[in-house]
Amino acid sequence: MNVQMPSAFQQAPAGHVASGSGLTPGYMSGFGNGFESEALPGALPVARNSPQRCPYGLYAEQLSGSPFTAPRVANERSWLYRIFPTVTHFGEFHPAEIGLWRTAPSPETRLPIAPYRWDPIAIPAEPLSFVEGIRTMTTAGDAGAQAGMGAHLYFVTRSMEDEYFYNSDGEMLIVAQEGQLRLWTEFGIIDIEPGEIAVIPRGVKMRVELLGGPARGYVCENYGGAFTLPERGPIGANCMANQRDFLTPCAAFEDREAPSKMYVKWGGDLWVCDLDRSPLDVVAWHGNYAPYKYDLRKYSPVGPILYDHADPSIFTVLTSPSETPGTANIDFVVFCDRWLVAENTFRPPWYHMNVMSEFMGLVHGVYDAKTGGGFQPGGCSLHNMMLPHGPDVDAFEKASTVELKPHKLEGTLAFMFETRFPQAISAFAAESPAFQKSYAGYGRKLAKHFDPSKP
Repeated sequence: MNVQMPSAFQQAPAGHVASGSGLTPGYMSGFGNGFESEALPGALPVARNSPQRCPYGLYAEQLSGSPFTAPRVANERSWLYRIFPTVTHFGEFHPAEIGLWRTAPSPETRLPIAPYRWDPIAIPAEPLSFVEGIRTMTTAGDAGAQAGMGAHLYFVTRSMEDEYFYNSDGEMLIVAQEGQLRLWTEFGIIDIEPGEIAVIPRGVKMRVELLGGPARGYVCENYGGAFTLPERGPIGANCMANQRDFLTPCAAFEDREAPSKMYVKWGGDLWVCDLDRSPLDVVAWHGNYAPYKYDLRKYSPVGPILYDHADPSIFTVLTSPSETPGTANIDFVVFCDRWLVAENTFRPPWYHMNVMSEFMGLVHGVYDAKTGGGFQPGGCSLHNMMLPHGPDVDAFEKASTVELKPHKLEGTLAFMFETRFPQAISAFAAESPAFQKSYAGYGRKLAKHFDPSKP
C-alpha cells in the first residue's frame, strides 16, 4: 500500500496498514472556507476544475452537497482528483445487516409521555466496528423528506480493516466521549478525542480506526440542512464558536489494491459491495464541502453578568437551518466551563416547556441542573416537545439557598441535540437495562415552599 501525506507531515512507513499509527494528520483552519489541498506537488489543476488531462493521470470528480442552483452562500461542492472515480468503487450491492441503527420515521415504541433518562451503557466486549456499533436512541422527522435527525450512541472495539463506509441519509456529527478515533476520509485524516467533535458530510467515504483502546460516544445524524454556524445577532463578531477553531484535513490518500468492502447507508438500509481497491484515493481536492473537527473546549461562552439566566440558545455551536426563519432543524448546544455571576438569580436552567425536543448527553463532569447523581458521563436523556422539565430537587434546593458569589463551573461538558420534531424512542433504548424508569417522576420530589404569609 502506498500512503501519501503532504511533505510537511510524516510519511507513512513502507508497508503501513490500517492502524494509521505512523501518520500525523494535517489540518487547515476556518469554517466553510474554500480550501485547497494536494498530497503530491502539482496534483491540483490550476485555473480550471476539469482539464482534458489531469496531472498524474488522475480523474476529476465533483461532490455536491447542495443543488447546483443553490445561492452562492449556501452552495456546497468540492472537486476531487482521485486515482479512480467513485463509479469504479461500486460493485453489485447486497443488503447488509444494519443491526440497531434506525432511521426516521421509525415508530418502534409507544411509551407514555414523560421525561426519559439512561445510565451510561458499557462498551460491549464483542468486536464492533464503527458501523456495527451504532445504537439508535431516538429518531425524529423523516429522512426521506430530508428533515429531522437520529440520536445514536456508538461503540467501537475494532478498527475497520479493508472496510469503508458512507452515509447518504444525512451528515454525521460525532461527539467523542471515551477513547480516541481516527477518521480516515477521502479528504484526509481526522483524529478526535473526548471533548472534540467531527462532522462528516453526506456521501463522504471514510474508514474509522481506533487509536488505543475501545471508544464510546454520540452521533447526531442530520437529515436536513447542513450544519453551519449560528448568527450571533447583537452578540457581535466574536465569542461562541469562532471560525478559526474549526479544522479541515489536508489531503492524504491510499493507493492500495486489496479485497475490500464498501458499506452505504441509503434510505434507512445498509448495503454492501465488494471492492478490489481502497476508495480513499483522493490525491488533491478543492472546495467547501468537506469534513471537519472542532474542540468543544475552545467554545467561548457568553452569558448574563447582572441577573437572570439567558436562554440556552446562547450556547449553540452549530445549527441545521429549516425553511422557517429562526426555527432550527437541529441545534447542537454545548454546556461547558464558565463563570456564574448573576445577582439574585436562580442560576441553573429554569423550569420550562418548549416546542423543541432535547436529547442530552454528558461527556464528563456534572451538569448543573442534574446534581443528584443520576446523569452520568456517557449517559443521555430526552425531554420531548411541550413536556415539562427542569432541575432536579438537589439542584433546586442548593441553587435556591446557596450564597450568591462568583462561581466557576469547572470540569463539565454536556451537550444537547435539539430539534423542532418530536423524538421517538427506539426499541433498543426502551428495552435497555440502562433505561431509568424512575426518572419520569423526578419532579414529584420537589417540596412545597408556598407560604401566603411570607412574600
